[in-house]
Amino acid sequence: MQTPDDAAAPYSHIFPIGYSNSSECGYCRSSGSGQSRKRYSYYAVATSLTPAFYQKLVNRCWRRSGTLLYRPNQRNSCCPHYTLRLDSTKFRPTKDQRQAVNRFNKHVVGEAYSKEAARLRPRSREEVRKRDNEFDLVARIHEAELQSLETPPPPAHEFTVTLEPDTFTEEKYEVFENYQRLVHKEPPEKISQNGFKRFLCGSPLTRGSIVGPDGTKRELGSFHQCYRLDGKLVAIGVLDLLPDCVSAVYFLYHESVHPHNPGKLGAIREITLALEAGYRWWYSGFYIHSCPKMKYKVDYSPQYVLDPETLEWDLLDKEALAIFDKKPYVSLSRETRLNVACGVSKEDGKVVDGATQAGEPTANQPGGGAAGRAERGVGGRAERGVGGRDGGKDKAERVEEEEDLLFNSDMPGIPSLEQMEHVVMDNLLLRSDYSDSLFLASDLVVWDTESIAEYGNLKSRIAELVAAVGPDLMSEFCVDFRKRDRM
Repeated sequence: MQTPDDAAAPYSHIFPIGYSNSSECGYCRSSGSGQSRKRYSYYAVATSLTPAFYQKLVNRCWRRSGTLLYRPNQRNSCCPHYTLRLDSTKFRPTKDQRQAVNRFNKHVVGEAYSKEAARLRPRSREEVRKRDNEFDLVARIHEAELQSLETPPPPAHEFTVTLEPDTFTEEKYEVFENYQRLVHKEPPEKISQNGFKRFLCGSPLTRGSIVGPDGTKRELGSFHQCYRLDGKLVAIGVLDLLPDCVSAVYFLYHESVHPHNPGKLGAIREITLALEAGYRWWYSGFYIHSCPKMKYKVDYSPQYVLDPETLEWDLLDKEALAIFDKKPYVSLSRETRLNVACGVSKEDGKVVDGATQAGEPTANQPGGGAAGRAERGVGGRAERGVGGRDGGKDKAERVEEEEDLLFNSDMPGIPSLEQMEHVVMDNLLLRSDYSDSLFLASDLVVWDTESIAEYGNLKSRIAELVAAVGPDLMSEFCVDFRKRDRM
């Protein structure tokens, strides 16, 4: 049991916002169909997160955008978001991906360097044959870096990649501004230093390091992987480095390197980082099957998709993708149960014994809505360059949002109200502006008089957060009610 005396422990601090809908979707808003958009999510704000705790959240469908945390309701969304991860130890780049790496390496070193280096340091026929027939991912991805090249002669270009803290610099902002304006076609008036800082700098993740079983040091926290060509910053991979994964937050680049497939090179380098440092898993962020801009993610394999109901990982193979083609909401464990109940053979997908298959036909970019109002403007894009902000809402929409209750949402993987009524939250740690130290939820004057079924009261808000995070993680976080402008 945790007590206020445990204040020195590395707790994560989270402020609950609540469950709400945003009517405009940044992924399908341009369809012009006029349909009502649904982007229901549970929102919270993190004032601090331990990397180990955040990895557990990511494995429960959560993501962050700056300090804003959100867990989308896949069952109630026009564009359901699914969590993906790739096993770097089993990754085999495709021919197209290998060509992208090789072409960029040739551009960096230049033809003159290749010829002179071959003359000065000739390779044996066996070495040449091995290089041509085998693609060593780690060696090839570092091949053209300045520190990996033997000189003389000098290469045509100097290429370096460094892992740096996620702090703001003018150099980084120039790349961001160029990317948003020229690559993403975003209006200049919507691009600002404050937006860049809020979105991609100053992460709530605490920074540190661990040593893996193989002795490899793994950095933990949020970082900027900075790509420089001839001394100029040309691309940035924004990464959350967690105990067992490299989680991609965003990737941006200067339009001058667009011809070199920087997005593809960045993804492969992030996978290589996961492999080299022993993180193993590469998380590419949310996957939206109906969004064409997300299709590139399945080009990197083997990908696994998180089942929103069981929170277990399933291989995202052709068979699984075929199911996503047919249904807007997918739980592969549910599909398996349906197939078993209906006598469907998984091997050939055919119905046996005359049974018929039953099916159940059935967010999200943070910002705006109840979440946006509570967070006073925190929000923005949570994926690689895709997203949008909510505009104004009429009174009916505001009333609907105010009445949203997580326990009435039917969100996959969330305990029901009845289940939460049996969860003992008395020892949950809280923090507020009215106390210099942590205290227990049971110390609240209203704790024994309020019901979690009464929407909007303090106990209900805390219960929703516990349900969205998971009751089994209560000992790892503190509910932080301090005002953010006093942090």
